[in-house]
Amino acid sequence: MDILSDLLFNYTLRTVALGAAILGLVSGALGSFAVLRRQSLLGDAISHAALPGVVIAYMLTGSKSPLVLLLGAAAAGLLGTLLMMGITRYTRIKEDSALGIILSAFFGFGLMLLTFLQQNPQARQAGLNTFLFGQAATLLMRDVMVMAAFGGGALALMALFWKEFKLLSFDADFAASLGLPVRLLDVLLTGLLVVAIVIGLQAVGVVLMSAMIVAPAAAARQWTDRLGWMVALAALFGAFAGVVGATISSLGRGLSTGPVVVLVASAIVLFSLFFAANRGLLWARLRQTRRPLALIEAGGGRR
Repeated sequence: MDILSDLLFNYTLRTVALGAAILGLVSGALGSFAVLRRQSLLGDAISHAALPGVVIAYMLTGSKSPLVLLLGAAAAGLLGTLLMMGITRYTRIKEDSALGIILSAFFGFGLMLLTFLQQNPQARQAGLNTFLFGQAATLLMRDVMVMAAFGGGALALMALFWKEFKLLSFDADFAASLGLPVRLLDVLLTGLLVVAIVIGLQAVGVVLMSAMIVAPAAAARQWTDRLGWMVALAALFGAFAGVVGATISSLGRGLSTGPVVVLVASAIVLFSLFFAANRGLLWARLRQTRRPLALIEAGGGRR
């Protein structure tokens, strides 16, 4: 009861839990498309590519407003994604290699800019390095409002283009044969993924954000073969991991919220891998055990 009371009436815990829930919900829903399209590493590349955008946005404006920094992160993440698409389309470099190039180049550039700012005698840049590993405890209600606005917009666009994204995820060639602008839809879907990643940078950080894209969706995939149910379950798992992770981190000193949220999401994946109906390892083992027994019973019946 004390935990529930703190969750409802403690401003800090309520704000952090709400922000983590929004992050998990949006990243889980949009991450489902990345997992189905076998682009799980794309989230890792985008999150690392967003770091220089955060630093450059601060250098140009001198503001640490969440909206300004998130817009900078979104611009850098989108630029990195478009460059990666260009590399795979116009060169012979494969997608995994292009992801590695973009990830290392943008992240290295971001670290260089961050180090340059840290050596600046002015102290106003303090706090930007929290985007590396996240610092959910610093979330304010205005930050949560920004996350909700960006995340809600991304989910609304996902619902609006649901049929197109569904067709793109399962059979892009058939979508092209129907006359759909596959390339434009690909950019739009990736852009929504950029939004999902950017809104989580302050809470989870660029290093761990890719886990919030992949883990809820991977867990949901174990439970269903239908896209609608998978997206709903992934959003539910992500929001659950956010609230539970924020609550657990509030119970002890030194427990950073971002890593705890990721650990809870990983625990959901582990549980799903073993206990999910049909796809779970436990159910597969039971089916293997029952099959010889069924054959023996069938053989006995013939006699």
